[in-house]
Amino acid sequence: MLQTGDRRTDEAHTRGADRARAGCGQTATPQRPMVSVIIKALNEERHIALAIESSLAALGTIGGEVILADAGSTDRTVEIARRYPIVIVRLNRTEDRSCGAGAQLGFQYSRGQYLLLIDGDMRLYPDFLSAALETLRQNPDLAGVGGAVFEHGVVNEEYEQRSKRYDPDRRVGFVTRLNSSGLYRRSAIEALGYLTDRNLHGAEEFDLGARLHAAGWKLAKIDRPAVDHHPHMGSAYRLLLRRVSNKNAFAIGELVRAAAGRRHFWFVIARDHQAFLCLLVTGWWVSLVLAPLALNGWRAAFAAGALLLLPFAAMWLRWRSVRLALYSVSAWNIFTLCSWLGLWRARKSPTCWIDSTVVQAPRRDDSQPGWHARDPGGAASHP
Repeated sequence: MLQTGDRRTDEAHTRGADRARAGCGQTATPQRPMVSVIIKALNEERHIALAIESSLAALGTIGGEVILADAGSTDRTVEIARRYPIVIVRLNRTEDRSCGAGAQLGFQYSRGQYLLLIDGDMRLYPDFLSAALETLRQNPDLAGVGGAVFEHGVVNEEYEQRSKRYDPDRRVGFVTRLNSSGLYRRSAIEALGYLTDRNLHGAEEFDLGARLHAAGWKLAKIDRPAVDHHPHMGSAYRLLLRRVSNKNAFAIGELVRAAAGRRHFWFVIARDHQAFLCLLVTGWWVSLVLAPLALNGWRAAFAAGALLLLPFAAMWLRWRSVRLALYSVSAWNIFTLCSWLGLWRARKSPTCWIDSTVVQAPRRDDSQPGWHARDPGGAASHP
């Protein structure tokens, strides 16, 4: 369990504690349940039942609600989800799909004092919620708490690299972000104005973490299993193409664009090594172009060849694998190109209501925040 100890004299801690008091209530009410579990999903018919059942079981006697934020699934995801007493909301426009829009969509309809984010291909461990809630109650300077995320199977080069890569945000203690899953204090999120940025096709958890840190909050991982995650199957190169088509590869540029001119900008620049890698790749491109112009004859050919092989050699030394080296260089060239495109993408206000429809609403209390214009069939459309 994290302890605050002498941090109580720290100015940032004091500000966080003052803001948190309103959101530290111990009792759930009909208007404000204890926890809202927000499950974001797109075509997750294989895993959605387990995600919902594990969420309902984890709520147990804590009190709460489960909200499925569906991005317009074309498989049986929503059909399966209808079997359970949960709220189901769906995007009205496919062009609004993004990683950031998913969690924000669920937040629009949520009522809980605390917000738990998971994906539709995850299973929530039953004991995580109680441990995370206790950590938040004992540490009023914390905005969010995460736990261990277990990846099921190393299925391709991307997940193999993830398993081997050192990531300080996976360790127990204070972290910059809560990737994949986390329990957040609602009062902290409402002070920011929105949960996740609808414009981001990735890195939405880091953006949220950066905004929270800039506001004086902290995030932490505890020594408890949080979720099991079922990774994408198939070829890593096919997954890479999918990340281009769904704009997930644009995320680094979108992240920098979202932070530009705001107080969390330098936190993003200092803590996100991916933006730095994109700059390195861009510099490599420039060097490949300039080398033949600056040199003549065999020197130009030698310089161009050496520059061309440099990243492959560096990645081979890093991974000790030709296969992983080829994938790294391919992936970073694609991500860098897409990130420059993402940097210039038009943005919508992240606080604007996301156009959506209530597909299923078990609770019918019109006093609940965010619920309007219901029809007798339980579905409602919002502008």
